[in-house]
Amino acid sequence: MTALPLPSVAETTPAEPSLDRAKHLVADDMAKVNALILDRLQSEVGMIPELARHLIAAGGKRIRPTLTLLSARLAGHAGDRHIGLATSVEFIHTATLLHDDVVDESDLRRGRSTANALWGNKAPVLVGDFLFSRAFQLMVQDGSLRVLELLSNASAVIAEGEVAQLMTAGEVGTTEAAYFEVIKAKTAALFRAACQIGAVVAEREAEAEQALEVYGEELGIAFQLVDDALDYSAREAMLGKTIGDDFREGKASLPVLLAYARGDADERAFWERVIGAPENQAPPDLAEAQRLLDKHRTLEATFARARASGERARTALRTFAPSPHRDAMEDVIDFSIARAF
Repeated sequence: MTALPLPSVAETTPAEPSLDRAKHLVADDMAKVNALILDRLQSEVGMIPELARHLIAAGGKRIRPTLTLLSARLAGHAGDRHIGLATSVEFIHTATLLHDDVVDESDLRRGRSTANALWGNKAPVLVGDFLFSRAFQLMVQDGSLRVLELLSNASAVIAEGEVAQLMTAGEVGTTEAAYFEVIKAKTAALFRAACQIGAVVAEREAEAEQALEVYGEELGIAFQLVDDALDYSAREAMLGKTIGDDFREGKASLPVLLAYARGDADERAFWERVIGAPENQAPPDLAEAQRLLDKHRTLEATFARARASGERARTALRTFAPSPHRDAMEDVIDFSIARAF
């Protein structure tokens, strides 16, 4: 009997999760979003488009506007209303990045100098305000009070989340509940709204909007959990990012909270010193922090929470019939979590 040929490695190795399918499905819509972004960045004040383009040119996956485009098509929208709203979502996100880099005193983002490192703190804050204004102009032009409600609420909640994070910075005794409230606000709120408005423009029933609300929130939680764990992981360096930024800023993220709760008295004293008063950190402290996280397996615990949120997001999508757009939105879940591995 003739032996059957063995499958190739490419045929037997599962493809690494990617956003390729999502990007392909929204390529035409995203081209319109990019054109609208460039148009709305125009200003007679030369620093505004210069500084805004600097951040936009730094790259990024454009996950949030992609979710708006995918959600609208998944929900059955056949028009172009989602183009302006996806642009609004991207402007809100970009504005928060400008403000965050000033608050965190960050010098690098995605391997490039931040706007505040190049222009100082004042201009990025004001250009961030300009982008928020452009976002609200686009919401008003859409004409839906429900859309305006969702995105304006998200903007307010994001700001509340950032202030809450600032207030709890350095507090290693922060409860997990308080931590999750912060990440739901500062990260998941925009993911949630970006997806919900897809159902609104498609004029779908409340059940569809609620499903996209759950999907967006759980995806946003998973995304932030992975980000928080990656700050201490060798994987972060492989992704071209700096390890330990959150550590140096004294952020009490979930891996740290878990290590503090599981640690002995000496370990708790360490966390109280390096997170509670990050100005007292010494060069070896990051390596010691990584050792303690490894000892108590808190990165694995954080990734497990991310996977659980991802599964809740996947379940929410089952409200919709199978389609390429639903598959692509599942890809976004897989990609967001696979960054950890």
